Amino acid sequence: MNTTSAAQSSLTEGNRPLADLPPLPSLCRAGAQRPVPGDAACFALWDKYAMLPNIRRHSLLVAHVATVLAQRAADMGFAVRVPEVRAGGLLHDIAKTYCVKHGGSHAQVGAAWTVAETGNYAIAQGVMMHVWWPWALPQGPDICSLPFFVIYADKRIRHDSCVTLEERYDDLLERYGRTAVSREGIGVAYRQGKNIESALEAQLGWTLHENSFDCGRVVD
Repeated sequence: MNTTSAAQSSLTEGNRPLADLPPLPSLCRAGAQRPVPGDAACFALWDKYAMLPNIRRHSLLVAHVATVLAQRAADMGFAVRVPEVRAGGLLHDIAKTYCVKHGGSHAQVGAAWTVAETGNYAIAQGVMMHVWWPWALPQGPDICSLPFFVIYADKRIRHDSCVTLEERYDDLLERYGRTAVSREGIGVAYRQGKNIESALEAQLGWTLHENSFDCGRVVD
């Protein structure tokens, strides 16, 4: 839910940054059927891992925005599994409560839990990468895939409200921008978010900048 320069350095395999590794293969295309947990199964995992109420509200809205984007893409003929995207949104912060209490990368821990609980590596990829995408963004239609729907949705939800990217990152700067390094990291993440927004707009033919996605109807 927060974005700092530490998010970038935390995405490692052993001591090797993920950005130095080849990009992950696309796990999110239509094809072989993978198990996809529905809402009830995801809510049961929230209970199992004692997700805090505020994180539940945030996750519900992230899932809503990601689902709206995925459905738009599916309606336009993109190879998108909408229920899988929704599950990625619901589970993207599954380890947030644990890591707030005990430390560690909630993206890494959450991805490991997601694989163990669901057997779905595409959803786990979305959980793992929802804070920061360490490779060049894909060009053209490939931006319309699970990780980018979840990344963008997460960046549009501040706590339990849908806001613009500018409002989201102004809030992050106020709360976490205590040093030049942290402010630079937040700025880099903001620019990546804007690039994802522009790429999605180009493919979906939809202005996203101030779209509220009817989030007010999801969480009172």
